[in-house]
Amino acid sequence: MERTMFFHYRKFKNLFMYGLCMLSVGVALVPLLLIFYHTISLGVSALNVDFFTQLPKPVGESGGGLANAIVGTLILVGLGSIIGLPVGILAGIYLSEFGNNKFAAAVRFMTDVLNGVPSIVTGVVAYTIVVLPMKHFSAYAGGFALGILMIPIVTRTTEEMLKTVPNSYREAALALGIPQWKTTLRIVMPAALGGIVTGVMLAIARAAGETAPLLFTALNNRFWHTSLDQPIASLTVFIYNYGVSPFEDWIAQAWAGALILILLVLLLSIAVRFATRQRY
Repeated sequence: MERTMFFHYRKFKNLFMYGLCMLSVGVALVPLLLIFYHTISLGVSALNVDFFTQLPKPVGESGGGLANAIVGTLILVGLGSIIGLPVGILAGIYLSEFGNNKFAAAVRFMTDVLNGVPSIVTGVVAYTIVVLPMKHFSAYAGGFALGILMIPIVTRTTEEMLKTVPNSYREAALALGIPQWKTTLRIVMPAALGGIVTGVMLAIARAAGETAPLLFTALNNRFWHTSLDQPIASLTVFIYNYGVSPFEDWIAQAWAGALILILLVLLLSIAVRFATRQRY
């Protein structure tokens, strides 16, 4: 009798905790679903062929599009990825595989501090380091600022994901005479690839959604850019400028730009995950 009551109590407790977990998942998904619904409902009306093919219209004229901003965002995120992803991944590998020393502890601390620094401060730093010496705004400066923002996220995610790989993998490879660098590259990294890709996508999503650093570095451009050494358009800056404007057409285009930005990150995440799933 007591054993049966104890079994039912454990089953009830298990179901209760499972229900709490599912409730927490639902609460966490509600804001995301509301953001998607609100963005789609307000932004889909402004999506048309002109939005993807034309430049912004002058003040007072309706229509036009954000073709230059879409291309500019892809370029800026690409430049930031070239800077931030290799540095972050290599730093994460060092902290995970060789990080049992005081220097690594200092790197972890500084990485956490950098992750908490407001993005506008990063923009000011990039302005001082890149814009002032060049004496003008440019896509290079914007990419540099976004790359700095990516580094701490990729570093810490890579480190934590590599630590989840069992040490038996490393020991078996080393016992077979495989060098440590090749063990890390050929065995440990593929085993943690899914988590590393998640960290990379988080970093790209954060960089793609930043506005403040680009105001100090890439500025903006209402026309097609002809060189990376000049100001460049971006979706986030146009969303900011259009969103606070008094024109209904601009506000609708701001919502459409936000929707396109979300879809770009979503499609990129799906494509990268599909590519890595096929290989590993």
